[in-house]
Amino acid sequence: MKKLLTIVSVLSIASTTIGCSQAGDKAAEGSAGPQGKAAFSISFRSGNISYAEQHPNINEEKWVKRLEALTNTDLDIRLMPHKEFDQKMIQMFAINDIPDVVQASSGLNNPQLAGAVKAGVFMPLNDLLAKHGQNLLKKIPKDAWDTETDAKGNIYGIPEWLSNPARRATWIRSDLLEKTGLPEPKTVEDYLNVMRAFKKLGVENPFMGREDFVYSDAFYGAYDVFGNFFMKQGDQVVPKFFNVDGMQKAIQTYKTMLDEGLINKEFATINPTRFKNDIIAGKAGIWNMNANLLIQWDSQLKESNPSAQMKLIASPTGPDGKGGLRLVGKVTRAYLINKNAKDPAGIIKFFDWMVSDEAEKFFTFGVKGENYTEENGKINYKTPATAAEVDEETYRQTLLWLVQDTTYNKGSLSLTPEGQNLMKLYDTVLAKEGRDGIQFDPQLQAYAKNPDIAPTGDKLPPVILTHVLKMVYGKEPISDYPKVLEEWKQKGGNSVIQEATERVKNNEGVIQSKR
Repeated sequence: MKKLLTIVSVLSIASTTIGCSQAGDKAAEGSAGPQGKAAFSISFRSGNISYAEQHPNINEEKWVKRLEALTNTDLDIRLMPHKEFDQKMIQMFAINDIPDVVQASSGLNNPQLAGAVKAGVFMPLNDLLAKHGQNLLKKIPKDAWDTETDAKGNIYGIPEWLSNPARRATWIRSDLLEKTGLPEPKTVEDYLNVMRAFKKLGVENPFMGREDFVYSDAFYGAYDVFGNFFMKQGDQVVPKFFNVDGMQKAIQTYKTMLDEGLINKEFATINPTRFKNDIIAGKAGIWNMNANLLIQWDSQLKESNPSAQMKLIASPTGPDGKGGLRLVGKVTRAYLINKNAKDPAGIIKFFDWMVSDEAEKFFTFGVKGENYTEENGKINYKTPATAAEVDEETYRQTLLWLVQDTTYNKGSLSLTPEGQNLMKLYDTVLAKEGRDGIQFDPQLQAYAKNPDIAPTGDKLPPVILTHVLKMVYGKEPISDYPKVLEEWKQKGGNSVIQEATERVKNNEGVIQSKR
């Protein structure tokens, strides 16, 4: 069982924190940028936000400049296109072109880090946090810090966290549903019938699919077969895709959708950009996405379709009467500091400011007098009116605000009835659904033997995914799915099962299901 430092102990740490004396000395020495500014490079993904991806020079963008002024920093942002993030991360480590700060999805468990932490690429942060990150230590929950802490108690990542694990939801065009005369769908068959009705209405994508089933995996949730969770099966602990009956029914559901034209025939290659663009262009009926984006996307849709209306509804339920999207971990992203960074103390101070009241007001509302006014403590916010303004707001509130509770932006949502309703949906619809299972932290070592058998993020392992797609497209019979499991086991899966079973037996780094 890995040993974790408690936040109480971290708060009391001075310069003698375990394994961090060199980092602490380096922080004390520092290295300032121009005019005393903390200068450092940082890489992070674009979040599929057009405002960021289409900007000619993100380092000259106005909100970046304002952020630099507020934090007395000189940032060199290396923006990674959302759809190329995994490849860019692998390339970055392969050629050893690593910035001072690296954003990693899910923090230390991100497979793209490729053992970089163990190899000593990044510095432990305990001393630095104790000296310059007291606000971070107080604001960020202990279980989020735990995920960024190694077995020796060294903290390596500053986490962006979630207070509600039900981040993803099923969305529907409620105006189109009203035209069909059908009630909100509940079961898988209900959903298929609504899609069929959408098709009769001429909806181009009754269900909006996306490559590798990412953000289009509600039917895996209905049958409880998400690939990155484990379950007990007899005396073994196996991945949930070992539920043969559930997997075959999920595959058949997607095949039915493809055969009947309820999902785009090119869904297997639809990237995040096209996925979003088709939705806000009014070409989709049902899809999956993070719930906190509802108001922004709905506003963008209305610009081209004023009468259109998006809504969050309960995800499709399976034979057990349950369903929902994949419950995500406590940490969505984390920030690691390169051991060669010249001013780690300045970097920590930058992130420490992110959880201040000043930062919350800046990222939520922008600049006083320009984006909002304040009278007797009441904020009067100039709500974005166009799709471009909404995209810019999303960029400021979600992409640039690197460390926050990313469940939703309470400050801006509380100002409008729509926002207040969205917050209620988190406590009603999303609080009652979602799938997870047994997980491991640190990740199973057996996966490292063959990347082909390892799930990446929310994707099935490549060897499983390849066959599943062939079955959906009718290139292989669904009845052959047990043979796919045998292939997975022969390529190293047997070692995964053995290690998972032993770790559960010994309760070593096991994260049990929440629901």
